[in-house]
Amino acid sequence: MSDQLSPNITDPLNPETVKRVLETALLTSQEPLSLSELKKLFNDELSAEVLRKFLEELREQWTERGINLVTVAGGWRFHTTLEMQLFLDRLSPIKPPRYSRAVLETIAIIAYRQPATRGDIEGIRGVAVSSAIMKTLEGRGWIEAIGHRDVPGRPALYATTKKFLDDLSLRTLDELPPLEELGSLVDSTEKQEALPIEEPVT
Repeated sequence: MSDQLSPNITDPLNPETVKRVLETALLTSQEPLSLSELKKLFNDELSAEVLRKFLEELREQWTERGINLVTVAGGWRFHTTLEMQLFLDRLSPIKPPRYSRAVLETIAIIAYRQPATRGDIEGIRGVAVSSAIMKTLEGRGWIEAIGHRDVPGRPALYATTKKFLDDLSLRTLDELPPLEELGSLVDSTEKQEALPIEEPVT
């Protein structure tokens, strides 16, 4: 650690100090922090295993609060509980973008069948996939081209991103719900109101 320490921090590797630093970093970060990033807080003097132990202790301490410490694909972050989010939504009544059935079906196909080309998606959906749908998902940071299929035309292969998992509070693709549950979600979204085919509602 730096020699210029706060007068209140005499031992930066003291367990309580470590947890305090981790807590502060995670509460003030806009994005999840990986163990490798968190190690930098202590000049890599603490192993990933030790940091994980402290993070689990922090997770336990925050269990009964309105904010929980969770792990997602991108690392660790604090996440508002669903119960508290209902109240916080009253402060920010602006609704997050909702997506059309076409967009939801496309991201579902990519998530469950990746890597997938536009041709693969069109073969499953039975209709053409517009460029606007792909741009919507790429703009959201949920999909990216990871290569090209070795066939004539070399179509791009698309896969979901770490941001997609982070936004869904998932650690891995294995935590995605069963396909039948996802189908029910898409159906319920479609019934709420007519949405534009290609663009999210803002």
